[in-house]
Amino acid sequence: MSFSLSTVFRPLTRAVTYTRWLHQLIASVAGTLAGFVHGGTFRSTGMEVWLWIAVLPVPVLLAAALIPAVRRVEGLQAQLLLTPGPHGPEERAGTGISTTPSLSWRDRGRTAGWLLLRLAVGVPVSALTVQLPVLSFAFLQAAAGHRTHFRGLPAIDAPHGWYALLVPLPLVVLLAVAVAAGSLMAAAAGLLLGPSAAERLAVLEARTERILEHNRLAQELHDSIGHALTVTVLQAGAARAAGSPEFTDRALAAVEETGRQALTDLERALRLLREDVPHPAARPVLADAERLLESARAAGSTVRAELSGPLAALPGPVSREGYRMVQEALTNVLRHAGPVPVSVRIAADADALELEVRNPMPASPAPFAVGRGLRGLRERAVLLGGKAVAGPDEDGEWRVHARLPLARLR
Repeated sequence: MSFSLSTVFRPLTRAVTYTRWLHQLIASVAGTLAGFVHGGTFRSTGMEVWLWIAVLPVPVLLAAALIPAVRRVEGLQAQLLLTPGPHGPEERAGTGISTTPSLSWRDRGRTAGWLLLRLAVGVPVSALTVQLPVLSFAFLQAAAGHRTHFRGLPAIDAPHGWYALLVPLPLVVLLAVAVAAGSLMAAAAGLLLGPSAAERLAVLEARTERILEHNRLAQELHDSIGHALTVTVLQAGAARAAGSPEFTDRALAAVEETGRQALTDLERALRLLREDVPHPAARPVLADAERLLESARAAGSTVRAELSGPLAALPGPVSREGYRMVQEALTNVLRHAGPVPVSVRIAADADALELEVRNPMPASPAPFAVGRGLRGLRERAVLLGGKAVAGPDEDGEWRVHARLPLARLR
């Protein structure tokens, strides 16, 4: 029994019950103002006044629904008054109620339906909010032995003490109606003010973009940190084997430079993941490719490079992704073949950018099994409309080759 009573009385202890009630009372304001403008409305008797309040503002509400900003105002009001709990940006986004202006005639039609529903529910609730407490007072007066006749209510000409039993009944009915109407309006808000198909598609696209961006950042961190660790391990091993203070100094300088660049890439990726930083650090481009070549040379490889074409004028996406592709190819060489001679060709013309990295195959080809790095290299090329291949060629060398079209990106 206690559980049943708590279930019945729980809505009366929730703030949202009363904010929803306020939301319904606000709906009758437009009708009240229209009644004052119309003149003579409030000289009517009984329920005629409320009927006028319900009818007079209909044309105005239909016209207001055509204004795009009205949907935004109604959505904000519904979020604040009809939904329980905190109302921060994240909580409001989870209410299922949109706060964007009308973008189509369908949105305007749904807004019109919402305004008319607010009026149809709000006016009766407002009428009951006014009349039912008066009825309770009339019962109280009748219980005290006084005849009563309030406007809009039937007269009580035969007062009696038993009317005291009826005093709480109108208030109970009023609370029940307010709770039920509030729940109805909260459910209707999700249907009539919920996101349109275009809004849901936009949200889905934005979420997809964020996922793709996070995947791209993960790939970049894999390339950058993997390259830095590979160079560091090779430098440390070479310095210990060489036993030369001069070589050790050079190796430590190369480790320092590579680590600094990796930390810069890591900080840039972390800043991108923070929404409060609008301008992350610039990403490296192919014009900075000499940094990669020097890093490979410092690791002990003999690098023969051929750079041609207007690399500095390449489109940003191509130049940035091209840098990462060369970085991954060189990291793959150092990790699996060691400090071997490497040939790097970066050539740009009006039509395409070509990247090629060659190196002698190690004694055992097994380490060159395709992993995440080479898969990522191919994915980068495909996203830019190009193609990348990696594998042994007819000369017995390991070859990574990518061609990225430029004509459609200019």
